[in-house]
Amino acid sequence: MSRRARIAAATLVCLLALTGCTDPPQDAATPAPAATAVADLDCGDGQELAQTLSSGATWSMCWSVDPALGLVLSDVHIAPPGEEPVSLLSSLSISQLEVPYDSGQRLTSDITSAGFGGVNMKTLVEESCTGERLSADIPDVGDGTYGKTRTREVLCAETVDGGLAYHSSDLIAPAADRRTDWQLSSISRVGWYEYVTQYVFGADGSIRVRLGATGDLSPVDYTDEEHGSAVGQGDHDHAASHSHNAVWRVDWALGGETGMAVEQYDADATGESGPESPIVEGALTPLPNPTTAEWVDRRWWRVLAPGVQNADGHPISYQIDLERSDSFTFVEDHEHGEDAGYDVAFTNADECELFATRNAIRGCGDGVIDFVSRSRDEALDDVVAWVAIGFHHVPRDEDQSPMELHWQGFTLLPRDLTAQRFDVPDGREEVNGVPDDKWGTGEEPEE
Repeated sequence: MSRRARIAAATLVCLLALTGCTDPPQDAATPAPAATAVADLDCGDGQELAQTLSSGATWSMCWSVDPALGLVLSDVHIAPPGEEPVSLLSSLSISQLEVPYDSGQRLTSDITSAGFGGVNMKTLVEESCTGERLSADIPDVGDGTYGKTRTREVLCAETVDGGLAYHSSDLIAPAADRRTDWQLSSISRVGWYEYVTQYVFGADGSIRVRLGATGDLSPVDYTDEEHGSAVGQGDHDHAASHSHNAVWRVDWALGGETGMAVEQYDADATGESGPESPIVEGALTPLPNPTTAEWVDRRWWRVLAPGVQNADGHPISYQIDLERSDSFTFVEDHEHGEDAGYDVAFTNADECELFATRNAIRGCGDGVIDFVSRSRDEALDDVVAWVAIGFHHVPRDEDQSPMELHWQGFTLLPRDLTAQRFDVPDGREEVNGVPDDKWGTGEEPEE
């Protein structure tokens, strides 16, 4: 049996994401049964969802509607092609949407004061969802916790073209292909705004978390030119600028265990230069206790399961990517030239700690800053990540009316979940580490 065939057979008997099986067997006459792609879910009052994408990876999870949080996803798993499902998240939802106006005249906390569920969650129509429209039973009085229960189509599930997945013009094994994404969306109206809660599950194992805003500018929030911008004729009708400060609660269950860890990556210039460019050194630093953190250039965070390794012996993890561009100075031009906020916070899971601000209504702390300060001496091992993404909206003429959808969000990116990409193209199966022959050039790898 050829090495390539033995590798193919090995995928049937090794869980590459979860075991240390690295060497293919010499013979695989009796293949093991195919892996179960859909996880055995515990949805409670929620409903099951599953979808296989272009890479062969299968997502499975539960969904439900909470009166305050709106769309909630729980028990999220992914099964890489030919492998058993891997647990990723216990739950994922928005946890606050704070909207302060630059004029100082208004501040809303849309999740705790209004909510994204109940009567505020809109029934979808064909124009708002070209995919499958899924129904939930939603009470229709007040905050959505009581009243007559109506069954309404509120969740949009769409498999969409995710664009180019990869492209390599290598002469020996050229490869190019597109990918599919799985979008789950709901729409909630609060005041004059209508918000799209969207989670995009990629064929590569990524999760893009997004909040879209549309609807109309508030007709009662007009101000002067220092605090807004003119949207009427001439220098008149200054719609107030404002911020959409969204915080999501990401309750991790990576690898299905509580023994998780958090690390922060930083890379800094050493002040020294090599033959052609400055030398930059990067390293991961453990965050052993609950804490807050702020984004700076070349910084990111990852949640990992130290006890679960991929086939290369690396602990599986997910990277929190805030999708911000690093500032930079061109190398050629180089010679010419803290407060209570946070971008990411980490705490241990506590069902009472649900809202990023105004959580005091639950009687267990005001919000994230309070959660962290009360637990700084705990070991961080049952990880909840609080991810804050702001958008400062300076109105423009094109916002009237209704305003074009604008987005804010972040990405959870698999890091070492498997030893190679999910969908390895033909001819690339043995490219893991430095190739023995550097793509057939005859050049031996450097020691």
